Amino acid sequence: MSDNMSAWVAGSDRPEKQVVRIGFLPLTDCGSLIMASLLGFDEQFGIKIELSREASWASVRDKLGSGELDAAHVLYGLMYGVQMGIGGQARGMAVLMNLNHNGQAVTLSSSLAQQGAIDGTSLAGVIRSTPRPYTFAHTFPTGTHAMYLHYWLAAHGIDPLREVRMVTVPPPQMVDNLRAGRMDGYCVGEPWGMTAVHDGIGVTAATTQDIWPDHPGKVLGTTADFADKYPNTCRALIAAVLEAGRWLDASVENKKTMLKTISQPHYVKTAQAWEDQHGLQFYNSGAVNFPYLSDGMWFMTQHRRWGLLKDDPGYLAVASKVNRIDLYKQAAEMTATPLPSDVLRSSTLIDGVVWDGTEPERYAASFAIRK
Repeated sequence: MSDNMSAWVAGSDRPEKQVVRIGFLPLTDCGSLIMASLLGFDEQFGIKIELSREASWASVRDKLGSGELDAAHVLYGLMYGVQMGIGGQARGMAVLMNLNHNGQAVTLSSSLAQQGAIDGTSLAGVIRSTPRPYTFAHTFPTGTHAMYLHYWLAAHGIDPLREVRMVTVPPPQMVDNLRAGRMDGYCVGEPWGMTAVHDGIGVTAATTQDIWPDHPGKVLGTTADFADKYPNTCRALIAAVLEAGRWLDASVENKKTMLKTISQPHYVKTAQAWEDQHGLQFYNSGAVNFPYLSDGMWFMTQHRRWGLLKDDPGYLAVASKVNRIDLYKQAAEMTATPLPSDVLRSSTLIDGVVWDGTEPERYAASFAIRK
């Protein structure tokens, strides 16, 4: 352990809580959390991660609220939904870091594909030419997949509130529901998109990196109360996961080791492959992990766009409260992780619209298709 690290795990900087119970859902993007625990990156910073496999995002939300979980691998949009009181009982939440970029997909049923719907444009054509109820699934009403699915449909002229029906399904149940014909498509994290393709029951219409290149994925989240009470523990946790992400992105072999590890029954419980050249990233010299305020604000703009928020919140003020950049910067220092020059970043999404975190009220109201 370097002098820099050891200084943070002794004396007044010692983690207040050494054993940390962390929830995760069986998805490929839980990889850095799993490996932080299994490879001992947690112990380097004076903590021990206890992993808890959860059944649904609602369960993660409830257990964070009750204190049954200390922190979790969790949807970015869920954290903001709870913060705003639209994704459950309002509660102060804390985003400690972003866990991944990319690695989700929109999957359409093979029967739709046989009718010619293989991407957004052709799906719009089939919906118009063959009127019937169309059902699409996401994983949580205010969540990441819901917002990307809404955005993707609208970018192709399909109104997600009026032209299709949206349902919530836990990630591991997506494939069986598609196979049973209960829905026409879904947006979810891997491996549940690729599993449908391998099983011959679905096609990938778009990856989420097609919708928003290097978009935020899951976050390491906790409650504001926990972050305020145990700041040293949170900092140690961020540092451990940063080191695990650095290890993962260091080589294809390390990623393959992780995939083989998390395919075991007590983690993700399905075989996986690494296929997308622009797919899942866990570190990328820290570019993945910084909790940009603009990322958090984007989810609120979409909650506003689709009528989940009745009024514009104080976008920047809320994001500044939720995204704990203070703790992240300290963990970045501990691990020599590079920091960006700004707390906002600029991205161009699938419809050509630029999001840079400025003028969020105007941005939220600018879309032709909205509530």
